[in-house]
Amino acid sequence: MPASVYLPRRDLQCLLDLIVSQGYTLKGPQVIDGAILMRPLNSTSQLPKGLEQTQAPGEYRLQQTQGLRHFSWANGPQALKPLTFVPRETLWRSEAQPDGTLKFHESIDPPEPTAVLGVRGCDLAALALQDQHFAGDPYYQQRRQSLLLIAIDCSHPADTCFCASTRDGPDAKDGFDLALSELEEGFLVRAGSQQGTALMEQLQVSEPTLEQHQEAQSQLEQARQQQRHLPDFEPAELIQLNQHTAWDEVADACLSCGNCTSVCPSCFCFSESEAPELNGTESSHQRQWDSCFSEGHSYIHGHRFRPDTKGRYRQWLTHKFGSWVEQYGRSGCTGCGRCISWCPVGIDPLQVLTQLGETQS
Repeated sequence: MPASVYLPRRDLQCLLDLIVSQGYTLKGPQVIDGAILMRPLNSTSQLPKGLEQTQAPGEYRLQQTQGLRHFSWANGPQALKPLTFVPRETLWRSEAQPDGTLKFHESIDPPEPTAVLGVRGCDLAALALQDQHFAGDPYYQQRRQSLLLIAIDCSHPADTCFCASTRDGPDAKDGFDLALSELEEGFLVRAGSQQGTALMEQLQVSEPTLEQHQEAQSQLEQARQQQRHLPDFEPAELIQLNQHTAWDEVADACLSCGNCTSVCPSCFCFSESEAPELNGTESSHQRQWDSCFSEGHSYIHGHRFRPDTKGRYRQWLTHKFGSWVEQYGRSGCTGCGRCISWCPVGIDPLQVLTQLGETQS
């Protein structure tokens, strides 16, 4: 089969039906309360149609157009993270025995096979980072291995996007099973795994024309040109700028709400706690998302190492763009821009990095 094939828009439903017939629960983008979220999907009629977005610092808006495209938007607040690293889960349960000892029960429930339509390149890159961090985590790995990923090349980036600067988009690079490039009248489809190839071989497709290839390449190049760019800075030196005035300025605005870490597709901080049952004999040990912006995140033995917002924001930014490079061989940012759009006070990390970079030079 050729590297890519052409699927007419009218046959997109055939792809959805094929995925469901393979035993997958399919999730795809839908408009919920004014935002695009991943929800159970059965029909193309549930997908956004002709929808575009406006994103800016502290702003996210959807606009309806007369277009036919289903994926003419960049992203919503939800990435792949909740499907693999869930917001709250029980790791184990304990039960008091008559002799006073405790009996522990592991709590790993087999996940159902799930296919996700509409994954962007920035989110695939973030998933690869999470794969590294949770490599030895059986809870994460079970859910990760149950996923079938259908990516979409991004043709309509938001004003907050900069995935071209991080080399994670606008096209899907790797980590997908199938990838679609949406054109005006259909899709170019390419496979990225054996599962994806098997699915592609069962579709009624044709060989793309030269014009269709050119259209796909043209819109990708246009998407690259429309994006913002990361400022110049040295990750190793960034960590040393503890006393820069930029931290004071951002601390005056930051609410320490943790929105940025919640919507970030690569952030992985969590806390653990015991949840006792009312019967007094059983308890569950739970893991839930946490944030380096929370007051208790840096608490160790009676002392908070980052007691104020200034220290917490500095920790987040320098870890994401600085020390993460030492840990994982690359920045922890994939250029999705969610932290900019969903910050309630419109803090823009690229502006902070620009200020820090000017000092470095």
